[in-house]
Amino acid sequence: MASAPLLLALDQGTTSTRAILFDASGVPLRVAQRELRQSYPADGWVEHDPEEIWSASVAVLREAAAGALPVAIGITNQRETALLWDRATGACLHDAIVWQDRRTAPECERLRADGLEPFVAERSGLLIDPYFSATKLAWLLDRLPGARERSDLAFGTVDSFLAWRLTGGRVHATDITNASRTNLFDIRKRAWSPELLDLFRVPESVLPEVRGNADGFGTTDILGAPVPIAGMAGDQQAATLGQGCLDAGDIKSTYGTGCFLLAHTGAEPAASQHRLLTTIALELDGRASYALEGAVFVAGAAVQWLRDGLGVIADAAETESLARGAGESGVVMVPAFVGLGAPWWDAEARGAIFGLTRDTGPADLARAALEAAAHQTADLLDAAAADGLEPALLRIDGGMSANDWFAQTLADIAGLAVERPAVTETTAWGAAVLAGLGAGVFSDPREAAPAPDRRFEPGGDPAPARARWADAVARTLSRPAGNVDAEPGP
Repeated sequence: MASAPLLLALDQGTTSTRAILFDASGVPLRVAQRELRQSYPADGWVEHDPEEIWSASVAVLREAAAGALPVAIGITNQRETALLWDRATGACLHDAIVWQDRRTAPECERLRADGLEPFVAERSGLLIDPYFSATKLAWLLDRLPGARERSDLAFGTVDSFLAWRLTGGRVHATDITNASRTNLFDIRKRAWSPELLDLFRVPESVLPEVRGNADGFGTTDILGAPVPIAGMAGDQQAATLGQGCLDAGDIKSTYGTGCFLLAHTGAEPAASQHRLLTTIALELDGRASYALEGAVFVAGAAVQWLRDGLGVIADAAETESLARGAGESGVVMVPAFVGLGAPWWDAEARGAIFGLTRDTGPADLARAALEAAAHQTADLLDAAAADGLEPALLRIDGGMSANDWFAQTLADIAGLAVERPAVTETTAWGAAVLAGLGAGVFSDPREAAPAPDRRFEPGGDPAPARARWADAVARTLSRPAGNVDAEPGP
């Protein structure tokens, strides 16, 4: 009797690199993980060592496989992070510029002041912001003499870099979801945009080939025998698939370093008038689907800051019991450590904590950090509702979703039922599903939809807490809150 097929997912995230070996029913059999160091060379700058990303990826893939040979590998990754490398040697010419990095804020402000954001939004679905890859790549090219005329350079987001390395430089490709996050991709034509390349001063010669999510990305032999890299997607799109959000109106929110809400809008791109992003959700068998997305830059990273920056907790899991024991102190944390994302898009905002007294302690800070993620999610849901999307259910995943206190607080603050899947590793599972589709293990993604674990119903009146939050955000913004919608989003 043939053994059941195994699928191996590589989940290269912002704070860690993980690999998970799944069986075809979605049960994780083995998990391997390495933490990823962050570096902060200047105010607002965030970088990763590409060689650390690579060595950790190889290590966790081998450890998770542990002698088993999967039928395919799927890759999912932190999106928008930019790398530039030498095609001949494979060596990166600079540390990876992370999606959180804000060094190109002045250039983005110049482009907005020139009135270019509506054009960029119409083509790419995105706003002009340092978050996206285009200005990061331009910054890298500006610092290499003659770089735009060189034919030996290759650009990629982390997915593309890993595919290049895993295939020994035979494949320079990205998937369509990662391409749609660069500010360089026409999401309607589904191709690199010559006009956007010209605007951001990027030569097409450095860009990877764009492929559908299960169209194959070469073969690797790092496990001792050839294994196809059969699927690939950016982390939030992988989580959307892993949650089974496959129909217009389905909506999910993932809690990792940041928080990312994706609302599936169907086969045509939908425009937001409230500064959400239009993005590609998936492309399978040549057919694309789209989503509206809201990006919160700091969610779980606020808990990490309490642990590593302040030392007030020893482990992220402590926040649940601390928050349960904290009273309603009125402490509000706005974790704008690297600016504020949707719907504010204020790169110059910085974090603040309001309502501190002599009685404030670790429990109050833990509660405020968790509430901040709930409030930011509610802001995104409010923007989606203003755009005409009113879901009956929010599906959640990621590390913070395992916290019952947070999940219930999210339901209360958002005024919306919240559902958590039985397997919360939905980002990695989404990558595994794509690998399974590419390798023929699945014929339809609906075969791999996860079962729910628990549903949290909203209760209480969120209005007082929402008012405190709105006041705190208004005092954190670098510009008046009334200007946030001065220019419509994509």
